[in-house]
Amino acid sequence: MNFDRSIFKAYDIRGIYPDSLDERIAQLIAAGLVEYLGCREVIVGRDMRVSGDALFTAVCEGIVSAGADVVDIGMVSTDGLYFAVGSSGAEAGIMITASHNPPEYNGFKICKAGAAPLSGTDGLPEIANFVARGIMPHGKPRGAVIRRNIDEAYAEHCLSFIDLKKIRPMKIAVDAGNGMAGKTLQPVFERLPVEVERLFFDLDGSFPNHLASPIEPENTAELRAKVASDPKIRLGVAFDGDADRMFLIDERGAFVGGDMVTALVAKSLLAKFPGEAVVYNLICSRAVPELVKKMGGRPIRTKVGHAIIKPIMKRENAIFGGEHSGHFYFRDNWFADSGLIAFLVCLELLSEEEKPLSELIADFDHYHRSGEINSRVEDRDRAINNVKSKFAGRECEIEELDGITISAKSWWANLRPSNTEPLIRLNAEAETPEELDEIVGEILKIVRS
Repeated sequence: MNFDRSIFKAYDIRGIYPDSLDERIAQLIAAGLVEYLGCREVIVGRDMRVSGDALFTAVCEGIVSAGADVVDIGMVSTDGLYFAVGSSGAEAGIMITASHNPPEYNGFKICKAGAAPLSGTDGLPEIANFVARGIMPHGKPRGAVIRRNIDEAYAEHCLSFIDLKKIRPMKIAVDAGNGMAGKTLQPVFERLPVEVERLFFDLDGSFPNHLASPIEPENTAELRAKVASDPKIRLGVAFDGDADRMFLIDERGAFVGGDMVTALVAKSLLAKFPGEAVVYNLICSRAVPELVKKMGGRPIRTKVGHAIIKPIMKRENAIFGGEHSGHFYFRDNWFADSGLIAFLVCLELLSEEEKPLSELIADFDHYHRSGEINSRVEDRDRAINNVKSKFAGRECEIEELDGITISAKSWWANLRPSNTEPLIRLNAEAETPEELDEIVGEILKIVRS
């Protein structure tokens, strides 16, 4: 069967519906998962994307045709799917989502027992080969479809990470981006003494207000303005489309990067559990490992991506892991990510401290960062090699753990190809804004020439 193999990414499956990802391919992917794992049951969730229902029907047909049962948990967040798989001891799970991508996209995040992800080196190539054969299983008794609601159980699980008695009454603003946070947050807020200013909580996969990708500044403009205009609001929170990623806005309306959230969560957890390991990816600020060491923890640096980070966390028994992209992983959450748990931990920390969020961060953050700058280029490998050649021989180190990272005494920069889009991503940090502008300008000139 001919199909676009590029929909199989390093960490998931993602494509434009119905051009590169349609019902037939979805059916084969689901059947291929059953064949690959030999599982008898697959938990299936979906987000609010317009094509979600059609792909869900196809996925269910693929699973039951292969002889396994479907546990339909309805519309949930991706971290809710991980919870359902981990807490039930299920053999596999499929989340139908394209995360933060535009509305024409859809896809699948797939995990096996223990909410361990399938990836480009574990499972996804075998499923791609099954799809290429284009042959559905025959002669097996059909499975059944069972419906289950996890909303209340997942809310209770996330709340178990904090002491509810410590949460002080406060006003916060939350932008759900018309994504799944609009549904999954409701049972959580019912148990918290917070006043919530809600932005875009209606589930709408066409994303009528802005794309559900908070890492781009334009997609948090309304939230930042809302927080800045109301002195009573202590915290802003933004979730992506499938609600597994989360970013904060401080009381001034300033965006807080995922690496600073990583530091905040690490600070809270290490105060309770000193000496534990904390994993962070190489895009995070140097402030993260510095804070982890100061709190008596053990920082571990990794490549980007959940399929990389989760196995390392298991090996090191790390209590927590964080990424600049807003993914946050917890040992007591089957090492899976949860934006909701990270938000609750930060809410508890803010309740315990008398300082506003901006001052909490200022205590450990003394750097200036570029944020993620994307460049669309035809030959990504050539562009990265050109940058590498330009900096070779200078007073800096160049490593190739993930793309290239150039490190000097007072600055660093990472340049890497995107795993989901035809882009090169640049992240840089320096001790002064002038040095940061100089480094970023020089690298972008080479990349975009």
